Amino acid sequence: MTVAAGMAVETAMSLRWFFALLALGALIFTAAVAQARSAPDSFADLAQQLLPGVVNISTTQNVEEESITGEEDLDQFFKDFFERQRRQNPQQRRMTSLGSGFVIDPTGYIVTNNHVIAEADEITVRFHDDTELKATLVGSDDKTDLALLKVESTKPIASLGWGDSDALRIGDWVLAIGNPFGLGGTVTAGIVSARNRILDQGGPYDDYIQTDASINRGNSGGPLFNMAGEVIGVNTLIYSNNAGGSVGIGFAIPSAMAKNVTEQIREYGKPRRGWLGVRIQTVNEELAEGLRLPEARGALVANVTSGGPAEKAGIKQGDVILKFDGKEVNQMRTLPRMVAETPIKKKVDVLVVRQGTEMNFQVELGELTEEAEQASLQTGPEATSPAAKEGKIAALGLTLSEISGSLREKFSLTAEAKGVVVTDVEQNSAAAEKGLNPGDVIVEVDQQAVATPGDVDKRVVEAKERGYRVVTLLLFRGGDYQWVALRIDRS
Repeated sequence: MTVAAGMAVETAMSLRWFFALLALGALIFTAAVAQARSAPDSFADLAQQLLPGVVNISTTQNVEEESITGEEDLDQFFKDFFERQRRQNPQQRRMTSLGSGFVIDPTGYIVTNNHVIAEADEITVRFHDDTELKATLVGSDDKTDLALLKVESTKPIASLGWGDSDALRIGDWVLAIGNPFGLGGTVTAGIVSARNRILDQGGPYDDYIQTDASINRGNSGGPLFNMAGEVIGVNTLIYSNNAGGSVGIGFAIPSAMAKNVTEQIREYGKPRRGWLGVRIQTVNEELAEGLRLPEARGALVANVTSGGPAEKAGIKQGDVILKFDGKEVNQMRTLPRMVAETPIKKKVDVLVVRQGTEMNFQVELGELTEEAEQASLQTGPEATSPAAKEGKIAALGLTLSEISGSLREKFSLTAEAKGVVVTDVEQNSAAAEKGLNPGDVIVEVDQQAVATPGDVDKRVVEAKERGYRVVTLLLFRGGDYQWVALRIDRS
């Protein structure tokens, strides 16, 4: 075979491989497109199947009239007269509100929003066939804005089933059914616009599904469905214009949370949440640098409840929680939800980083009660009040003093305050930029306790010598703890 012939054979073989790979790529692309979900031709069959399980909820509240218009202009004799009349014949007016809900059990259990039925004296449920039944409140939870109702019926009640909200993807089709503006059963469709939304006006366990399906006033408490007809969310909030109408952004509580909360309400009359016994804050970029972390992630422990599960396990103030029960804690806001959804008394592994070293602790969770929440706000043991010794830390722009009795009185410091008190903040300094004020108490610098201005200066000098640009301060302010990262002035 000649050289030219050999090259021709090689070229032909290369072309075969090229076209084979091209064909394989086309097949993979075609398979991927085939897996994508196309828009349904109609939602009619699905809506017909689901509408009987969705209900309209109306509530009434009797409100006693406070006063009579113009009564403030009457003399005392007539004021006393009207007051006696009110006591003998109390005047009341009935306030009404409208919302939505859905039957989750054929025996008559109905899920809705807490704000739909809050403070109601009477709750009426109207079904798709216009049947009306009085409902009783089984229990509610204002932290997740969920409530569970119960009706008694002599005939079977159509019910709906929970779906898996964790399986939702951005772009999936969803269907919302509710009672907007009191119009009755109304069906709207859209897609999942976003996941894991956290809102400023929300609660401590926010994890909303965002959708562009039209949700308006009156849709609250109604279900959000996937295309299998399963409830994957409870419609709760909207971004609205001045008229209160939909602008294409609505929010639903994921079914993973709603199912867990309502099942606990059904069993115990209230939700039962796990309790770790820590107060936490976000690890931002500056704090990550000050804590000598490679990246900003996790939940920084600002305070550990005395006698709580975390303290018993060995977790300390200043630890950064990276994993809880095997799950990554990428954002601070995810940890409270993880803890709350974990069964009480379960032993979980908690991975923390402490001064650059990863450590694992096994914690047996307690139950989050009102007493436990109050205990989380309590601080450590009472501190002593030594004679005041002042010092200026030029690199931070702070003048500091040891805590004395006179400074406690001047800055209204509680007995729990221990450390070094800020007596002056230099204008335009790093401390001023971060909002430090006279009366703030510095408890730790770079996770080491300080008792004198000299201790603070030593920590700052050490940080500068190691080439760090920031130090972290643990502040005690207004009875609470907070971590702050301050830039070191190197001038």
